[in-house]
Amino acid sequence: MFDNEFPPLGGGTGVVNLHLLKEMALRPDVTVDLVTSSRTKARYETEAFADRITIYKVPVDNRNIHHATNRELLRYSWRGLRLARQLASEHQYDVSFAFAGVPAGAISYLLRLTHGLPYVLSLQGPDVPGFEARYNYLYPVLTPFITQIWRRAGVVTAISAEQVALAHRTMPDLPLVTIPNGVDTNAFVPATRNSGRPFTMICVARLIERKGQHHLLQAFANLRAANHEPMALIFVGTGDAEPQLRELAAKLQVAEVVTFKGFVPRENMPPVYHDADVFVLPSQHEGMSIALLEAMASGLPVIVTDTGGTAELVTQGANGEIVPWDDVEALTTALQRLLNDAEQRRRMGDESRRRALAFGWPTLAARYLELCARVMVPSAESRAKDARSAKNVARDWTREPRV
Repeated sequence: MFDNEFPPLGGGTGVVNLHLLKEMALRPDVTVDLVTSSRTKARYETEAFADRITIYKVPVDNRNIHHATNRELLRYSWRGLRLARQLASEHQYDVSFAFAGVPAGAISYLLRLTHGLPYVLSLQGPDVPGFEARYNYLYPVLTPFITQIWRRAGVVTAISAEQVALAHRTMPDLPLVTIPNGVDTNAFVPATRNSGRPFTMICVARLIERKGQHHLLQAFANLRAANHEPMALIFVGTGDAEPQLRELAAKLQVAEVVTFKGFVPRENMPPVYHDADVFVLPSQHEGMSIALLEAMASGLPVIVTDTGGTAELVTQGANGEIVPWDDVEALTTALQRLLNDAEQRRRMGDESRRRALAFGWPTLAARYLELCARVMVPSAESRAKDARSAKNVARDWTREPRV
């Protein structure tokens, strides 16, 4: 398994990987070797995650746990490939699994060429051309290689209908299997709201322009100016836009009621959601937000933009509000509606929780393992060809699969 980010490094992709490993650790018939990144400059690290699951970390000299530079991604690609080839010479693997077409998918692709190892590829967002504006200068260069990685994969998965549509803009004939992200519905649960505190909004995301926190700040300032009720806004996350957001909060004269919590470990997040009345994610693009799923499991009404995961998770008026990207007026209006109606917030929160229960990790892990098994099994054409010789079709199915 390949993933350039794994907690504490990275964001949602690493969280998905973590939960899948926890589920795979419960399977005695599965062995996983994960190749990911270490913050170290030169030291390779090995960690026993569980029985039959080992994490290998290649040094990338990471400077920011929430963001990998292009140089760090290149280090991971090169060093991860060297380590992967070494591991492939020592173990008999059945399949590789790559989180994101680049850089992880490139390693799986090259192992396919050099070792004949089939692979499953999970698209994650920025690895799909057109997803991330800040990579627009790279997409024209990378797209020919990305399409080769997609084409040679045994199976390619996407996490939302919007991601499928975006990938098809690059390769219209690409077969895709949609498997959404998940949430731990035992850790993230509803709580009784404290009626004595201010009406509180929460946004959990990296602080970058694409996430739209600047629009939320403007809408929050509008809402506060039009109402006498006490209110507060909480940002959880770090990122390059934090200085500008703090400056904007001061300019809008709301800094005293806006809290920048910075990075909060995921295991400490449940009570943070309990401090809020509504979750807001005014993002330009998402694959499928883990934070949105956590907020829903926590019983919060949500306000989101019409982006990846919205169609699968949110229905206008049922468990939240859907607003256009970059529309501060619409965002302000949605917040005002929820501010005015506590009973509607309760109903929407109940519906959010009900929907989140369908996205448990055990089911999703089983679907990924089914795809790995599908890739491992020889095709009908190969079976017919190999049937001419019994020794060609003989295979030891008693050993444990290695990923």
